[in-house]
Amino acid sequence: MKSEKFLIVTGLSGSGKTVVSRFLEDLSYYCIDNLPAKLIPNFVDLWKRKEVEIEKVALVIDIREAGFETEFLEVLDQIRKKVAPRLIFLEASDEALLKRFSESRRPHPLKSRKTILESIQLERERLAEVKRLADEVFDTTDTNINQLKDLLNRKFLKKKTEKMQTRVVSFGYKYGVPLESDLLFDTRFLPNPFYDDELRDKTGKDREVREYVLEEKETQKYLHELKRFIDFLLPRFVKEGKSHVTISVGCTGGKHRSVIIAEEMKIHLKSKGLSVRIYHRDLYK
Repeated sequence: MKSEKFLIVTGLSGSGKTVVSRFLEDLSYYCIDNLPAKLIPNFVDLWKRKEVEIEKVALVIDIREAGFETEFLEVLDQIRKKVAPRLIFLEASDEALLKRFSESRRPHPLKSRKTILESIQLERERLAEVKRLADEVFDTTDTNINQLKDLLNRKFLKKKTEKMQTRVVSFGYKYGVPLESDLLFDTRFLPNPFYDDELRDKTGKDREVREYVLEEKETQKYLHELKRFIDFLLPRFVKEGKSHVTISVGCTGGKHRSVIIAEEMKIHLKSKGLSVRIYHRDLYK
């Protein structure tokens, strides 16, 4: 049975290997680009003995390495005696590849005195045997980036799809915005407990503060719209292949309003069956 923890991605230049690599990184694969074929058996040994702390790995290799097509076939035969890597091959039509090279203005790896089209055709010929041995062949001729990601999900990664990890962070703008934020929401327009002498030294964890903020109609409307927006957005992140998302909620000091709204978001997301962690960054500053 082919391992989904050890992938090898190869194929024609310009067929989308970089897109696939970035997609796999979002799925927590450790991606290594252009590892020389001769070093792959050594890496496999290290990986099998757990001498490298990598659970899932994807090697992205191609004809940029001299003698790749012959050395790789020998190496593939060697490592298949130790692991069962899933070999993925990407290709596209000559016309599509020619257009991509023309648009990017990058030289083809095999281009010397040949035209780009001649280089594409030569590469296709040299990699014919590698393609024949592939477990999955993806033709990216008529696919854009999003369609390619969707194709990967449907074809061979759907079994690996796990719940997206969602992290909710409350913070204070006075201390700076969390750099890891994917989504950022501002609560500074909501009623501020700081201006109530009895609530100032309490936090958004205290019942009195929560009631002060949540009882306001403006807060309720904000929460309603915020939940609707999140419910619309997160499934599309999952479809895109995103494995984790950080939702940051800020107020002035990160002690009252942002804490309350973040806690409400955690409750809502958990009710949707999502895996949620929460972190109140500036609660005790």
